[in-house]
Amino acid sequence: MQFSLLHHLYNSPTLRIIAPYYSRIRFKNMSTEKPISANPKVNQFQQVFHSESTTTNGWDKCWEEELTPWDLGRPTPVLVHLHNTGSLPKGRALIPGCGSGHDVVAIASSDLHVVGLDISENAIKKATELCSESPKTDHVTFLKTDFFTWCPTQLFDLIFDYTFFCAIEPELRSLWARKMSDLLKSDGELITLMYPIDDHEGGPPYKVSVADYKEVLHPLGFKATQIVDNELAIAPRMGREKLGRWKRSTSQSSL
Repeated sequence: MQFSLLHHLYNSPTLRIIAPYYSRIRFKNMSTEKPISANPKVNQFQQVFHSESTTTNGWDKCWEEELTPWDLGRPTPVLVHLHNTGSLPKGRALIPGCGSGHDVVAIASSDLHVVGLDISENAIKKATELCSESPKTDHVTFLKTDFFTWCPTQLFDLIFDYTFFCAIEPELRSLWARKMSDLLKSDGELITLMYPIDDHEGGPPYKVSVADYKEVLHPLGFKATQIVDNELAIAPRMGREKLGRWKRSTSQSSL
């Protein structure tokens, strides 16, 4: 087991003090948490999702009925930490599959304009409502569009993926990687919060592994600058998430 994320990233005095607490929670959840396939909320979501005629309709229906077990209802803790410690690139950021938009609003600032994409109109409505109550409105853009066909006029300094890679069919992962490559600046950074790392069947969410990301990203020139356990994962996800940071050594981006 690695516990290096606190050492490398979470070097505030408070987090050093509570590190042992996170370790205890992690072992507790690794030994007692049921697999995703045994989660009734996930099963209900999958039934509704697969009952619709198209993927778009499936996601939209689940947002309409509030069957969104992946949605934390607040910003992702580790992303907030990276933002608060100045560990994110400045410029333009993209969050595909942004859902209700909490992560988009959380990291937006005068130094970072954040674009949130989602294929669900209902998700984008929720995100827009959230943003309307924030003073960061000028630094945020929400778009209802398909990530795979979207062609922006500007590239990004940062792309953050959490519960998006696992939401698409595994056969689309190579296309996912190609699109990430196309959308990032040559010196841009891709941050992947890899989840769920387990061994269930079916999806979404589909199971993932570090090897799955490497398989599709390495051929495009991406190399991991860091892959560590996510010590700030919410309790039910402890031991099932890893934070990956990826950069390219040569330019392969294009619009």
